[in-house]
Amino acid sequence: MGFLSRIDVRRGLRYVLVFQLLIAGILILSDVADVVPNPFKPRVELPTGPISPGDQRREYRTDRTDPSLLPQDQPLDVPVPQSFPTRLEFTEKQAGDLGRVLLVSGQIETGDADRFDTYLSEMQEQPDLIALHSPGGQVSEALLIGAQIREAGLSSAVLPGAVCMSACPYILAGGVARIVSLQGIVGLHQHYYDQPRLIPVVFAVESIQKGQGETMQHLIDMGVDPALMLYSLNTPPDQIYALVEDELTSTGIATQILE
Repeated sequence: MGFLSRIDVRRGLRYVLVFQLLIAGILILSDVADVVPNPFKPRVELPTGPISPGDQRREYRTDRTDPSLLPQDQPLDVPVPQSFPTRLEFTEKQAGDLGRVLLVSGQIETGDADRFDTYLSEMQEQPDLIALHSPGGQVSEALLIGAQIREAGLSSAVLPGAVCMSACPYILAGGVARIVSLQGIVGLHQHYYDQPRLIPVVFAVESIQKGQGETMQHLIDMGVDPALMLYSLNTPPDQIYALVEDELTSTGIATQILE
């Protein structure tokens, strides 16, 4: 009792409160630093226009496509929206030699895998091709959609004028055949796996490694070289690394190239 009687309970509670506020402040600063651009970080001037070997990094946009990257002088077999929907949208189109195409466009958000599965199961006839046009989004949802495409025995494509970036290539990987136009863009960069926004990276290492392992296993299961992830891991999240023909075919993310 002698020791306990000497403890100032109010002072102890005050120290606990200060410690909790300190931890909260660290968590908030960590999260803000993750989403607010660093004003002291030098801005990297990225090129614009068509992609060529050795000149493949571009600014990463989730609001719209870069008009300078898209074909301007010919009609598109499957027209794509120039601004990305805020979550995946599904549009059926008849496209000549391509047959019945299901265009999947927009950002990949939580629940989109279930929405895609429901839409696909309710179609009167299965599509001949899943065409993609997406800036990416939730990696876990992209892995599920890619697996659903493979289970259904469907082919995937990035057609002229379309882009498939960030998490989107993991959907593309699901196609039995994977068709990529050289007038479209397949691009990769560092991305985030599902984890609470206010948890510092030091506490999320296990989750990140688990997510990377699941992504690599998905690529292996789909018959794509997991070395594809090197382009992702080596590219900052505010940039996109666009794959050229040799990279598309050597990794197997494309099984057929359209000029």
